[in-house]
Amino acid sequence: MSTSPRVDLRVQLGRLSLANPILLASGTCGYAREMADWLDLNRLGGLLPKTITRLPRKGNRPWRTVETAAGMLNSIGLDNDGLEAFIDRHLPFLATLQTAVIVSIAGRTMAEFTELARRLDGLPGVAALELNISCPNVSGGVDFGTDPALCCQVVAGVRAACELPILAKLTPNVTDIAAIARSAEEGGADAISLINTCLGMAVDWRRRKPLLGNVMGGLSGPAIKPIALRAVYQAARAVRIPIVGIGGIATIHDVMEFLVAGATAVQLGTVNYYRPTAAAEILDALPAAVAELGASRVVDVVGTLQTERAVVV
Repeated sequence: MSTSPRVDLRVQLGRLSLANPILLASGTCGYAREMADWLDLNRLGGLLPKTITRLPRKGNRPWRTVETAAGMLNSIGLDNDGLEAFIDRHLPFLATLQTAVIVSIAGRTMAEFTELARRLDGLPGVAALELNISCPNVSGGVDFGTDPALCCQVVAGVRAACELPILAKLTPNVTDIAAIARSAEEGGADAISLINTCLGMAVDWRRRKPLLGNVMGGLSGPAIKPIALRAVYQAARAVRIPIVGIGGIATIHDVMEFLVAGATAVQLGTVNYYRPTAAAEILDALPAAVAELGASRVVDVVGTLQTERAVVV
């Protein structure tokens, strides 16, 4: 009977230690209870509940999701019950998990980001924060993620407001991802999450109407994987802090591509909707895949992509 090779799956995202590099992305696993029937959540390196804001948000008008040829468009609009409801209703369950719970937060202003950080700092069950400064579905949702100076300021403000490790989630909808990544690093981020969704739209040509109620939304799934890989590769060469890869990851092969391109960890997103057991399947296959590269630790394969010539980033 064959057994999995002994491989050290532990990774470090700045001040945040993870048992392995496989995480569930924010917005794709609800508040985690929804996934518990499909997946042993304690096996994960971490999970990110749905993004929360200071006050409740109703989100955008329907339709909010549209299936595409290689993924999906969403225009949810950060629909959530707000900070206090999250603390009262959802955090008690999340605090029982043995995996790292990284809380995704979003604000319209820097003051809202820092208020959320202060309120969550030190609460049982909160291992780290991910700053959603890249949502394309809300007014002002990407302002902090497209301007290097604003990005640096909001990360620095949150860093000063709490002791928690900080991940900055960046948008691919910029001309220079490396510059934004460097600004997040300068602000004090422990790691950078790449990428959030790509801005897109869908049209009903017979009715001559957009399918999404908000007209445009965020494209996710396999279609954006090449964009995400490119962004991870460029950012990893531009900063010294770890990168968390996101975008179209559904198999062990996808995971390994992101690791060798420069990601220290990955988040599974859209795949959770159509194959909620994907994370478990990937965790089962990960030790053998790492060993196939002659390594005994995940960290030894991170950023080992070999190129024949210099690449301008």
